[in-house]
Amino acid sequence: MTDDTSMTKEKTRLWIKDIKENDRIHDLYLVKLKKRGVTRNGTPFLSLRLADKTGEVEAKLWERVDTLSPLFKEGDVLEVKGRAGTYRDEIQLTLSDLAVPGEVKDRTIFLESSPRDTREMMKALKEILKTLGNGHLRGLVDRFLSDRDFLALFKEAPAAKGFHHAYLGGLLEHTLSVCRLARVVSDHYEELDGELLLAGAFLHDVGKVREFHFDRKIDYTGEGRLLGHLVLGVAMVEEKLSAMRGFPEETALKLKHMILSHHGEYEFGSPRRPKFLEAFVLHIIDDLDAKVKGISHFMERDRREGAWTEFNPIFERYLLKGALTEELDREFSEAAAPMDEGKQKVLFSSLMHEQATGADREGGGEGSPGTS
Repeated sequence: MTDDTSMTKEKTRLWIKDIKENDRIHDLYLVKLKKRGVTRNGTPFLSLRLADKTGEVEAKLWERVDTLSPLFKEGDVLEVKGRAGTYRDEIQLTLSDLAVPGEVKDRTIFLESSPRDTREMMKALKEILKTLGNGHLRGLVDRFLSDRDFLALFKEAPAAKGFHHAYLGGLLEHTLSVCRLARVVSDHYEELDGELLLAGAFLHDVGKVREFHFDRKIDYTGEGRLLGHLVLGVAMVEEKLSAMRGFPEETALKLKHMILSHHGEYEFGSPRRPKFLEAFVLHIIDDLDAKVKGISHFMERDRREGAWTEFNPIFERYLLKGALTEELDREFSEAAAPMDEGKQKVLFSSLMHEQATGADREGGGEGSPGTS
């Protein structure tokens, strides 16, 4: 097989979302998971999960395992050859050959990017932050916006590893959306301190520029796993405040509390629960934006035919993505569900949180499925 990436320039790439049964496969994919197994007769095989920015697919290697397995590890890019089939109604690849290509510079093959233009989002965010009339808050925000190292990461960073805005530019997109929601809500409720809410909306996830690294895949940094973005965000705010004179102590305390409490509940990774109005509102609008984006993204990527998505393990339900007809409704009702959907449960139980985040809890967590 070739040792460079020229093949991707010579032909149209076969994105994972477009792979169909009986397709011949010859392309570059990222190894998200690698497991070695043994058949009943003692023959080794490899189970892989391959990915690009459009999705993931299971793959099996049955031949030359001892020769090919040492060539790569999880996180590597492979050039693979094989054929697509189905297993339990899901696309699965059977690989006939694989190799580690030369340097792959274009990480956008493997990492999804925000559908929105980064420059336009950054311009819109700066415009809304210019509306801050409180000089102290404006000064603190400007210290972040004038920090070139911070901005370079902030424009590219994802907002999460899995559930919502989990792509390049996702943090900027999410932050802009939460800031816009902050303005709408504070205009509606006169009792809110709109200046404090807007500043908190901008600052609530700044720690994520240090929580994640995002080369070929999104994963946690060492300090991301050990501390998490809530603690990192407070540390970053404290660093900026240390160079400012006369910043009100109470305002600083409230901002740090908003960062630490915006996951809302202890079981969702929040070291503190919201204890004043603006902190409550920040948690709610942050959660709203994350859930809307996360659910809509899941629906867009779903490959199941019909009006209903695949069973969503995070929300423990099927989701309606299309027009409902009697025929589709009957088909759905006859399908075996992985759980009793009639159970009355709290939507965001600690059990669901564990399913949603898994190892993410170790890395500081993404909070509830809708909390960032």
